[in-house]
Amino acid sequence: MDGSGRGDSAALQRFEAIVSALDDITTRPEVSLDQVPAPVRLATHSIAFSADVVQGADELASGRLVLLFEPGGHEAWGGEFRCVAFVRASVEIDLAVDPMLPGVGWSWLLESLEGQPIECTAVGGTVTQVTNESFGTLSDQAGSAEVEIRASWTPLLPDLDQPIPLAEQARGHAQAWLGLMCTAAGLEPLPEGVVALPRQRSRG
Repeated sequence: MDGSGRGDSAALQRFEAIVSALDDITTRPEVSLDQVPAPVRLATHSIAFSADVVQGADELASGRLVLLFEPGGHEAWGGEFRCVAFVRASVEIDLAVDPMLPGVGWSWLLESLEGQPIECTAVGGTVTQVTNESFGTLSDQAGSAEVEIRASWTPLLPDLDQPIPLAEQARGHAQAWLGLMCTAAGLEPLPEGVVALPRQRSRG
């Protein structure tokens, strides 16, 4: 099991079930997904992933997701779990300076969460517009722009003995993050009837 921290056997069993469920995340062909070392001081247990969206030779977006688990709950989260997500995507410069972009970026997150069969609360975050212009010896390089979305939310995940499948719920929160990243990258939704396939990934 990858993760960190200590806890009683019941809490550890629940977290192990979530880790096992997250081994079965499916992604689009454009997305590469890897398990990476998780932060060790934010919660008793944690697991983390990084992902990149690549189309042809172009990297369109990248991101990171950390799932934190504090048995017994964390007052600031309003629950036992907390998802912490980051997405960075390249955008056209004229879009990066559009004052409506932050609101649009936040709507991408909300739509990604609403598009999964999951429940969550305490959603918060920021959307940042980033533009880069080169000078001096680099002045021949074209300018670039990015949007960065940082967000966190509290998943309302069931216990192991509840009729709602814990594995399906856990995977749904990860899929919401992946969906946000694909939207920010400008990928079209998969055609109806086309199913994303499980992909091999490395563990940190």
